[in-house]
Amino acid sequence: MTNPKTIDRVHPRAEPTLKMPKKRRANGRNKPAGARGHVKRVFCESSGALVPKDKAVKRFMVRNIVESAAIRDLQESCAYESYTLPKLYRKVFYSISAAIHSKIVRVRSREARRIREPPRRFRASDRKEKPKA
Repeated sequence: MTNPKTIDRVHPRAEPTLKMPKKRRANGRNKPAGARGHVKRVFCESSGALVPKDKAVKRFMVRNIVESAAIRDLQESCAYESYTLPKLYRKVFYSISAAIHSKIVRVRSREARRIREPPRRFRASDRKEKPKA
C-alpha cells in the first residue's frame, strides 16, 4: 500500500517537464507581461459575449444620425443656411471570434503576428495629389 504523502512528490532524477509554446505574448491581451490580474469585461457588439476589455477588438464608430437618403431633404427644409447635422460617436467592442467572422480583423500569419504597429490609415487628404513645385 502506498503512502498518500509520497504520491505528490516528484522523483529527484525525473525528466523536467516541457513548457508549452506560447502563441502570443500576453495571450492576446493588451497588457505587459505580468502586469495585472483581472480587468473588467465588456459586451461584444455582435455576439453578446463577455470579453476582457484589454482583449476585445475596439473600434470607434462615427456615423451620421440621419441616414444618407434623408440628408438632402432635411437640408432643403432646414431654416438655417449652414446647419451641420450632428453625428453619433460610439466605442464598439467585439470578441475576437466575432471580429474575425464579421471581417473587422483578419487572421495573420505567424510572422505577421509579431508586428505590433497598426496598419497605415488612408484618409481623403492622403489621396489628393500634391502639386509639383
